[in-house]
Amino acid sequence: MEIVDHWVEGARRRVSSNWNERPTAEISLIVVHGISLPVGHFGGDYVAALFLNELDTSVHPDFVSLEGVKVSSHLYIRRDGTLDQFVALDKRAWHAGASRFGERENCNDFSIGIELEGTDTSGYREAQYLTLARTTRSIIDKYEIPSGHVAGHSDIAPGRKTDPGPRFDWDGFRKLLDSGDVDAAGVVKS
Repeated sequence: MEIVDHWVEGARRRVSSNWNERPTAEISLIVVHGISLPVGHFGGDYVAALFLNELDTSVHPDFVSLEGVKVSSHLYIRRDGTLDQFVALDKRAWHAGASRFGERENCNDFSIGIELEGTDTSGYREAQYLTLARTTRSIIDKYEIPSGHVAGHSDIAPGRKTDPGPRFDWDGFRKLLDSGDVDAAGVVKS
């Protein structure tokens, strides 16, 4: 999987206006999130509509609180492993909110956000882990991010956020990522 001009090759490009310039060029963190709209419902295009400022908040009671909300993520991985990209990786997407990684605050300034379609309790599918691992490997290689600099939203915003949740298999994901079972081209090695 290649990254060309800060866009992931093979990802469906859906350009959000919810971004701005980073205060520095440094990218040193990947943040894994979980999202579904409505909560616990999968499929459809509501998450993309949220990131594109096109969500009709009148169609579901869960959406009322999202009226006027401006958020985005760099990447979104659907249940089938399909990858969408909303913001160029060198730009500041609005995914982390109030956050801290180590001694640094405002993680949006130096991170790449990857949303997985799911909930804290639903778990995630193998296709999502494979797409996440190969995408993460490509980002780590391209931007020279230390592999230990991959965190959940709950890690950078404890007490405020819980995603990707206890059903996210961090051990399995890190083993897949670190073992080289998925190379940068996205090929699963046997």
